[in-house]
Amino acid sequence: MSCRGWSSDAYWAARITTELERAGHEVTLVCKDGSDRRVIERARAMGASRIATLRFASGVKPASDVRDLSRLSQWLGETDVIHVHRGKEHWLAAVANRLSSTPRPLVRTRHIVQPIRPHALNRWLYRKATSLVVTVTEAIRGQYIAAELIAPERIVALPGGVDLARFHPGVEDVSFRRSLGAGSDVPLIGLVAAFRAMKGHRVAIEAAGRLARAGRRFHMLLIGEGALESELRRTIVSEDLTSRISLVGFVPELPPAMAALDVALYPALESDGMSRVLFEYLAMGKPVVASRVGVVPEVLEDGKTALLVPAGEPEALAQAIGRLLDDGALGTRLGAAAALLARTRLSGAAVARGLMMGYSRLAGEAGHGS
Repeated sequence: MSCRGWSSDAYWAARITTELERAGHEVTLVCKDGSDRRVIERARAMGASRIATLRFASGVKPASDVRDLSRLSQWLGETDVIHVHRGKEHWLAAVANRLSSTPRPLVRTRHIVQPIRPHALNRWLYRKATSLVVTVTEAIRGQYIAAELIAPERIVALPGGVDLARFHPGVEDVSFRRSLGAGSDVPLIGLVAAFRAMKGHRVAIEAAGRLARAGRRFHMLLIGEGALESELRRTIVSEDLTSRISLVGFVPELPPAMAALDVALYPALESDGMSRVLFEYLAMGKPVVASRVGVVPEVLEDGKTALLVPAGEPEALAQAIGRLLDDGALGTRLGAAAALLARTRLSGAAVARGLMMGYSRLAGEAGHGS
């Protein structure tokens, strides 16, 4: 996993490594040299215990790549399956397998919603060198099928990956609410996301303005940080919402913050692949209002596990939030159904079980592994 910084694919790799270790398997997470503070320390904190590094130089760097290939080739004899996440490590593993007397099944996870190009190199990489593709949404799986790079039966979608040991309905919320100075009788509406345009913060602020003008009682929390912070602050002031919306900043321990929320928002304008925060909301048993983008319509059912709204429409978002503010029983039902969905289908353990089915089949076909 060649990520230089903490991203959705770095999180997924570390999360699933931890779940596979919990299930008793021997897993080594291979990270980029020099990514200790940004990636390796966070992976260790999540529970990944066996970590190695490769250079993973950007582009084609013959001297560095040869050293990485040499180490990969040494590991192949002690490995049942090799699993990659980005193009750099995918090509390195494919070439190492090609040169090795002990090639191993090669699995690739695709995390991003960006069509894969079916050029000649990719045709070889997927048709000849790749045993299985794992996608984090059905939409990404569909892109592979449309590209005709690999047989549909060798592409599997495994959404989810939430850590149920940290995110669950039993987390205590009093301390976080108290730190905000918010009374227990004020409904808290929360959006946890980096301050980026695609996350829909402006839509949430516009929805808050509509709710405030309708006389609704609430307080909205924007939890996160990012390049849009100054712009969001100006928008909140211009909409006269400073008493209604707080920018909380980065929260290192998210479960207590999420536990304090009465309504959780996922107003994304477009798909960002995994949607980790969405799964964490669900695992916490929070009533969610979510845009119909990416994985949302694949895993959630409107009115049963969440309230779904069109992306980018503040009026629809405000109406859905208003329903939950008015109907506590609806929120309770949605939250309970969300938590059940996370436990049964969207947990890291469930994803790890799905992976192990694939790993075991591939190792059996290759005539090794246990």
